[in-house]
Amino acid sequence: MKILAIDDQPLTLIAIAHKLEGAGYELITCNDGESGISVFNEINPDLVILDLNMPKKNGFVVLDHIRNFRKSNTPVMVMSGEEDEETIVSAFQSGADEYIQKPVGLNELLIRTNKLMQKPFKGTTDHISSGESKQIQKNIVGVIIPCYNEEERLQTDTFKKFVSQNLGYHLCFVNDGSKDKTLEVLKEMAKGREDYVTVYDCAKNGGKAEAVRQGTLHMLKDPQLDFVGYLDADLSTNFQDFDDLVKTISNSDFQIVGGSRISRMGADITKAGSRAIISKTINMIIRKILGMSFQDTQCGAKVMRREVAEQVFQKKFLTSWLFDVEIFMRMKKIYGSQKAQKLICEQPLKRWVHEDGSKLSMSDSFKILGQLFQISFAYKGK
Repeated sequence: MKILAIDDQPLTLIAIAHKLEGAGYELITCNDGESGISVFNEINPDLVILDLNMPKKNGFVVLDHIRNFRKSNTPVMVMSGEEDEETIVSAFQSGADEYIQKPVGLNELLIRTNKLMQKPFKGTTDHISSGESKQIQKNIVGVIIPCYNEEERLQTDTFKKFVSQNLGYHLCFVNDGSKDKTLEVLKEMAKGREDYVTVYDCAKNGGKAEAVRQGTLHMLKDPQLDFVGYLDADLSTNFQDFDDLVKTISNSDFQIVGGSRISRMGADITKAGSRAIISKTINMIIRKILGMSFQDTQCGAKVMRREVAEQVFQKKFLTSWLFDVEIFMRMKKIYGSQKAQKLICEQPLKRWVHEDGSKLSMSDSFKILGQLFQISFAYKGK
């Protein structure tokens, strides 16, 4: 039984192929509607799995070709991130037999595929995984993780588990000229996971800002990415909270969504006492310089739309640790102060822990004050 899957996100197609081929189906994939129509005419598949938003020719054009030009009754399953009722109704009116919304579990995808095929392939039920199902995400997200001498702290099992369960994420680990065996650890972790994990090696240590910038520019070469974000290697912000940031930006008009380490009931936010006092002082100065009422610009967990990333990461940053402030300064320059504040969202984290071994020392905190005034002078001078 041949299945034609048409989607402009390669990571989605890889996940679909792995699940359905494992269940005995023959899968042919296409990255756009135009090539999908050509392949449909050539192979006459038994089922079509179809995304709606694609380049060249979208899913509705493909549906029209199948139903009205070819007069085919081939079952069509639309699998899309579009969730408004009007779009769903239009898809069914255009000839879709099934509509499932991303994110969707691979087990659910297989069950619905079997149902549309009417005669499930023998043994396919053996491929329904027990326990937590792997998920195809609504959007494809690139996450930059800067690493400097992280050999002993990298939670490799946590990273491996995350990419195995969340199939819309691509993690880019940037080795920032580490002097220990960080690079070897990263390469070992990426082995066999090259579709979901990239290791970008900087021969010389350039600091966190440049590591994140280089990793972002590298990931932006991948056209399938909807969002780009960054996360600290020690996972002081965990993946569950980061995924919440992604959900917020994907369901809103925000251009940047950042975590905020605000202590409150129901949240586990832990900082050393002296560090907390200095952080509050620095945040107060940052708010004054920005002219914006952000509570926590320096949280190491943020996600943004790729169009914004393409603009704010082009030029090098003035400082190594305060590039978040510079990103907001650049947003002000592009959009103006009032609009920029409406396009940036702070989202309180449920958990944040200052891990032992953090690269930012107390003495560095005092250096930050001088760097803040450097930023203020440079950007206001522009």
